[in-house]
Amino acid sequence: MRFFPFVLLLLLTACADYDTVSLTEPDAVDRRVAEAAERMDASPAGQRVAQAIEAHGGLEAWYRGGPMRYRYAYQRTDADGNATGDPIDTYQLIDPWDARAVHTVASDTMVRFGWNGEEAWIAPADAEPPINARFWALTPYYFVSMPFVLADPGVNYALAPSDTVDGRPVDVIRITFDAGTGDAPDDYYDLLLDPQTNRVQGVRYIVSYFNPDGELAETTMLYDGAQSPGGGIWMQTGFRSFSSETGAQRAKGTLTDLRFDPDVPDEAFAKPEDARVQEGM
Repeated sequence: MRFFPFVLLLLLTACADYDTVSLTEPDAVDRRVAEAAERMDASPAGQRVAQAIEAHGGLEAWYRGGPMRYRYAYQRTDADGNATGDPIDTYQLIDPWDARAVHTVASDTMVRFGWNGEEAWIAPADAEPPINARFWALTPYYFVSMPFVLADPGVNYALAPSDTVDGRPVDVIRITFDAGTGDAPDDYYDLLLDPQTNRVQGVRYIVSYFNPDGELAETTMLYDGAQSPGGGIWMQTGFRSFSSETGAQRAKGTLTDLRFDPDVPDEAFAKPEDARVQEGM
């Protein structure tokens, strides 16, 4: 498995300790939002995360928007920011409520892969996606969906010293995870917030999964631009990631064709009949 400068987070949200309430049940959104507000309000750091969520449109609007579509193109680069190799470019259908995903490969739309809440799948069965399906199914979603996903159960918040990143002052919130949360609970994330607007400027994180040498190399990912899928929600237009130690660029990417698609049926997230299941990592 080739290493990518993304930490594996595909199951952090999928494994969050929510009850099995259906979005169609009365007051489902209100209940989940109230539970998240109670958790975040318990500490000053959590309150800052709640402020960031409000600055990006609010958790209620995030859940009520329904399924989301976007095209996400991830490009590895050399230290100078020049593209190296082929991009990982997929059209994605995302379910923010239950953390499910369907990817369609942009260069070959017959090839799909995803996560249905229980299994990673690849379709058709003999297809070879451009990256490990279980690794990639929810990884872009987690980074794209900052700060909303930080309202999940199992997330811990702590205030860290303010800093300057890319010439901009930022407030820093250290994010850690309860034991047993997802596939990489020992990782940490520093959420970088604009002190004036409370908007997310980026995130610093360590990579532990797929790192056999045990070296926890920190990456800084900076978000570019702002766009809305609707409902008053605000997300980035792309990102650049760098080695936190050397400043050398590692990757860049774009988020396009962004929109909520609330009429998508639940069956759209099911494993296709012609799919194979990816066993293990």
